[in-house]
Amino acid sequence: MDKIPSFTIDHNRLKRGIYVSRKDIVGGETVTTFDIRMKEPNREPVIHQGAIHTIEHLAATYLRNDKDWKDKIIYWGPMGCLTGNYLLLKGDFESQDIVELMKKTFRFVAEFEGDIPGAAPKDCGNWLLHDLPMAKWESMKFLEEVLENITDENLTYPK
Repeated sequence: MDKIPSFTIDHNRLKRGIYVSRKDIVGGETVTTFDIRMKEPNREPVIHQGAIHTIEHLAATYLRNDKDWKDKIIYWGPMGCLTGNYLLLKGDFESQDIVELMKKTFRFVAEFEGDIPGAAPKDCGNWLLHDLPMAKWESMKFLEEVLENITDENLTYPK
């Protein structure tokens, strides 16, 4: 079996950042998949499950309500390795195109107060697995250390 493209990225050199993972044509439209990498793989602790679950709920809610982007959002969800998230957008985009959107998204999560959207038994399959304080901490760390000082090495996969 062929190795899928995401397994060909050198994760030992991958930095935190925003990367175009792939582009697909679906029904005549381009769908851009982004790798929103919050942790350096294999070099720092991953995001704990409760925190990444809360980030998923809050970021997905924010993105699907953003007036400029909501019609382009296809999916937001965590990576199985717990080092980041995937964002799928309708359209042909590059990493730089969504930096401001990611800043707004992670600021929303970092500053969120109140009840987590969808964190109820009727709305979520694992509604007890949430950690708002850690979701806020991880989001602020990513925002301050990466997004607010983003460079080309945080926007292009290592060769």
